[in-house]
Amino acid sequence: MTQDTAPPSAEEVAAAPAQPNKVIMRTNMGDLSIELYPEKAPKSVANFLEYVKAGHYNGTIFHRVIDGFMIQGGGYTADLQLKPMRPAIEHEGKNGLSNLRGTLAMARTSEPHSAQAQFFINVVDNPRLDFVSEQTAYTWGYTVFGKVIEGMDVVDKIRSLETGAQGPMSRDVPLQTVLIEKVDIVPVAEAAPPAAPAAEEAAPAVSN
Repeated sequence: MTQDTAPPSAEEVAAAPAQPNKVIMRTNMGDLSIELYPEKAPKSVANFLEYVKAGHYNGTIFHRVIDGFMIQGGGYTADLQLKPMRPAIEHEGKNGLSNLRGTLAMARTSEPHSAQAQFFINVVDNPRLDFVSEQTAYTWGYTVFGKVIEGMDVVDKIRSLETGAQGPMSRDVPLQTVLIEKVDIVPVAEAAPPAAPAAEEAAPAVSN
């Protein structure tokens, strides 16, 4: 902001469109209701919603499932073809949110600022995936930007599936296809205000 730029008035702030904070992820095993945290992870949430609006996730699968760890999806079609993705976004792991059971986080490569479309859902508490420092790729952790608020029974069904090698992947691919049929944004008027996640509540690599 320059010296000649006046701050927005209270009326302008109030009139600004609210960021959606909830989506419904519809899978062939059931629906997941996901609350997003735009105040804690604005770039990650905006990026995720851009992919949702573009229909990117429709027809993708959960391609990596590790019981006792997490389920990962958002990048591959049912025939294990990698979908085109937007440029990577800035890491937001220093937002105070922990990788606890049910939380949604961005998958990435060993480079901290490499998250694109792929995400994972923690099926257990994984505090070892939290930000610690900027010292190494591992200590950067993984950015939490949402949480499953309904449908953890579906997540638990997915985590329990038998996995193995499929296509270009040597392991951890569900032998039963878990298809993300569609992701719908819940209009702001229908979504309850998100509860402020506590810092104490709230490492998957992107497969290329």
